[in-house]
Amino acid sequence: MIRAGAALLVLALVGCAPGEDEAPPAYIALDCGQPFETLKARVTAQPLTAAPKDPAEPYRFYSSPDGRTSYLVTEPGAPGHPAIMMQEAKGGDVITTGCPYGDKAGYDELHAYLDGLKTWRRK
Repeated sequence: MIRAGAALLVLALVGCAPGEDEAPPAYIALDCGQPFETLKARVTAQPLTAAPKDPAEPYRFYSSPDGRTSYLVTEPGAPGHPAIMMQEAKGGDVITTGCPYGDKAGYDELHAYLDGLKTWRRK
């Protein structure tokens, strides 16, 4: 399962909802009609910060400098691989979308897990 990286991803997004007079920078929307490798290259070519790689986790997380947009790119061994997911902070909420290129059940598991982190709070 996804651990600390995903929790930090969601916390960063929830804490950085745009103000009414601020326009968030534009990051690419996921185009699931593109092949996985093509979309992965487009995502990672953006000005994003990669989270430290955890050798026990088959995912890579990439976030915008303002924390409002983040992507998860699966690696071999991840549920639903290949898959790319995007989380955006909008109006105080975090919206999760994604492209399931691989196993649909594994992708659904990953999506549910990321969505479940939205309510996680540090005690």
